[in-house]
Amino acid sequence: MPRYWLETLGCPKNEVDSDKLAGLLESEGYQPSRHPSQADLVVVNTCAFIEAAREESVAAVLQLAAAKKDGARLVVTGCMAQRYGQELARALPEVDQVAGFGVPVHLASRPGAGRGGAVAGRLERRPPVPSFDLLNLPRPPAQAPWAYVKVAEGCDRKCGFCAIPLFRGPQRSRSLPDIVAEVEALGVQEVVLVAQDPVSWGRDAAHPGRGGGLAELVRAVRERVERVRALYLYPSGLTDALVGAIADSGCPYFDLSLQHASGPLLRRMRRFGDRHRFARLVADIRRRHPGAVLRSSFVVGYPGESEEDHDQLLAFLQEAQLDWAGFFAFSPEEGTYAAGLPDQVPAALAAERASECTELQDAITAERRSALVGTTCRALVDAPGRARSYREAPDIDGVIKVPSRLPPGSWVDLLITGADGPDLVARPLPVPGAPVAAQVGARA
Repeated sequence: MPRYWLETLGCPKNEVDSDKLAGLLESEGYQPSRHPSQADLVVVNTCAFIEAAREESVAAVLQLAAAKKDGARLVVTGCMAQRYGQELARALPEVDQVAGFGVPVHLASRPGAGRGGAVAGRLERRPPVPSFDLLNLPRPPAQAPWAYVKVAEGCDRKCGFCAIPLFRGPQRSRSLPDIVAEVEALGVQEVVLVAQDPVSWGRDAAHPGRGGGLAELVRAVRERVERVRALYLYPSGLTDALVGAIADSGCPYFDLSLQHASGPLLRRMRRFGDRHRFARLVADIRRRHPGAVLRSSFVVGYPGESEEDHDQLLAFLQEAQLDWAGFFAFSPEEGTYAAGLPDQVPAALAAERASECTELQDAITAERRSALVGTTCRALVDAPGRARSYREAPDIDGVIKVPSRLPPGSWVDLLITGADGPDLVARPLPVPGAPVAAQVGARA
């Protein structure tokens, strides 16, 4: 029986694609391998968002090429394969096939599947929808008590720094019945909805919504799982209805795609908003839902970013007191509007600004986490010794350290007893009606 190894790099959307590739391979008779050296087919699902991600992808390919057994095939797929297919095939002779989005990777292991046959084109402005479409493939049941669910592919926005529309194409929303069916098949307690632009779900012609948009989808998924989380929310699409649906989803967690706080720089980015609008948005969410948690990500060092722009971002961070935030130095991406802009910020200065923002935000996050000591929460146990409340998104935020005896997939009521930077420490609360011995054990 042939075995496969699947290495996934990049964002949660790639994690979903890999799940679907795994389901496809297993439907073809493959079994997962415990180590790449034991696999007959080694697949690397790559990321191409920024230069650092591409470097990581190439390093992973080379490492797996060295580790695989003689006769095993090495296939590169994902964003980097789609965007740089022909170049990648020429630059990496170790790779047997470079398979873009429209090519099922299991074909690469069949006789006669040459290296060039599945190589993707490069930087197409509006890539056609592939005949082989990962978006709507079934996937196996989840191995964890939570799962990402991709609700759309591609993006119709034209942010100056982002190359995703160039190789992912325009937005294609999945239908509500298809999404709900996938949620039910996964068998999880928490669903994390992801897309390049989830607030625009249902607005395109592929699967138009019935008027309720993402709010309708959040409510439909909430009927089937205990907790629903939505990531990458473009601020101009955050309607009252959507804010309400998220607040009622069992997870009042708002991941706002802000990118910066300087109005002039955001316009140069071809983005919406400014420091004062964003501050009002944050304040309004917290006023309406006092327990809400807010996260965002920011690009620093975008062409033309001045010291005044940077000061605006620092001032916003201080004012908004976000629970979580990430900072990324601008990376010029071929084919994007920003790649040709004048006034490029030196890499060293961009790194310095990112460090300054990170230092400020780390202090804010630590303070907000410390303020939770002595409070209680309901949490989902992800793995032995690790749980999350609604305040912590999987993979990107801190966790709650709990006794390792708590079974994964269970819900527990916790008392927060300590804070360790982004992480919390907690013990289970006594369960009403439980035997005394169990109550004592719960405090251990």
